[in-house]
Amino acid sequence: MPDMIESFTEQVVIALRVPICEIMRKTSLQTPQLKISDFEDKSLLILDDDDPFRGRLSRAMEKKGFMVKEVKTVAEGLEFVQKTPPNFAVVDLRLEDGNGLDVIKELSKKKSDSRIVMLTGYGNLPTAVAAVKAGAIDYIAKPVDADDVESALLAAPESKAKPPENPMSADRVKWEHIHRVFELCNRNVSETARRLKMHRRTLQRILSKRSPR
Repeated sequence: MPDMIESFTEQVVIALRVPICEIMRKTSLQTPQLKISDFEDKSLLILDDDDPFRGRLSRAMEKKGFMVKEVKTVAEGLEFVQKTPPNFAVVDLRLEDGNGLDVIKELSKKKSDSRIVMLTGYGNLPTAVAAVKAGAIDYIAKPVDADDVESALLAAPESKAKPPENPMSADRVKWEHIHRVFELCNRNVSETARRLKMHRRTLQRILSKRSPR
């Protein structure tokens, strides 16, 4: 299994030609952050179906100077983006009616210079790759606070990535990848084992365990 995850990680790095830490998180290290006052258009879309979290984040971002629009579904997000594409966006990955990547792709088409951050409670490398390719400038795993979001949205374009203080362990990356494939296979153990080239019993043991730190 270590060989499998190492191979998978290498594929991601080779495909994007950037360090994994740049995919997982981009924060300013050697150059100053931009300021919201630097932007004439301060519009910010927050798409998340967690009502308490979305409300708290919206209020906090308004205090930081953003003009916030809250939505909770992919359908609402797409409708808003098509009518009035915002300059900034914070988009959750998994929503009740679909995938937040659809909104990122649409906003990137409507407004190519928009600054988009994807949020998710399901941190995994495949989704980080997809988010960056779809147009996101950052990918942050929950829990996250307003300072984290502001830092990501206003990161200077030329800033270098800051390695995370507590990156996922190799065991956690492996666990995330296996569960990602499991979900894509509609939670079919046999099909997941076949695609991962694993013994079915080995896979069942991994799926029955809690995520490693």
